[in-house]
Amino acid sequence: MTLGPLTNIALALQRNPGIAAKVGRCVVMGGAPCCEGNVTPAAEYNIWCDPEAARIVLLSGLPVELVGWHLCRGEAALNPDDIEYVLSLGTPQARFTIECNSRAQEAYFEQTGEHGISLPDPVAMSIALDSTTVTQQSENYVDVEITSELTLGMTVVDRLNVAANERNRAVWAPILDRGKKAKVYWAIDSKRWKQALYSALS
Repeated sequence: MTLGPLTNIALALQRNPGIAAKVGRCVVMGGAPCCEGNVTPAAEYNIWCDPEAARIVLLSGLPVELVGWHLCRGEAALNPDDIEYVLSLGTPQARFTIECNSRAQEAYFEQTGEHGISLPDPVAMSIALDSTTVTQQSENYVDVEITSELTLGMTVVDRLNVAANERNRAVWAPILDRGKKAKVYWAIDSKRWKQALYSALS
C-alpha cells in the first residue's frame, strides 16, 4: 500500500528486482486515469512528484492496483452533512480528521466550487482493506509520461487495448514487454466507503 510518491518503492526495485515477484498486491494511491489532474491539468500529485519512479514501478511487474484521485471526489467526498456527522462522533480521531483537513477543505472548494473534503488516502486504504468497495474496474497497461512539460506525470491508461497496435507498439514497447497490466479502479460504493470511515473514527 502506497500513499505518496513511489520513490522508495522504485529504489528498492532497482536494487532487487526480484521483490516484484514476491508481492501479492501493490495498492497505489495515485494517478488520474483518463481524467483531470489535481496538481497540473494532466497529473495527480503523487505521480507528478516522481513520475520516473512511478514508471519504474509499472515496468517492474508488480501487481499494481491503481486507486486514482478521482475516486475520492463526487459522492465519495465528505459533504457538509458528512462532516457534521463525523464531528458528532465525538472521538479525538474524528475531530482530528476534520481539523487536519482544513486546507484540503479549502482546496476542494477552490477546485470544485463545492463545500466538502476529498480524502484520497483513506479511500485507498478502504479499498486495500476491502476490495469489494470497488464497483467498477478493468485491467489495462498503464504508462506514465516522464518527458513532456505539458503532461509530465500523466497516467496514461490503455483502456481500449490499442497499445499493441502497429502505430503504438514502439512507444508502448517498454510496458508491453516488461510490465504487466494494472488493475485500474474506476468507481466505488461511496456509501460503503463512508461507513468504513465512520466505523474507524468511532
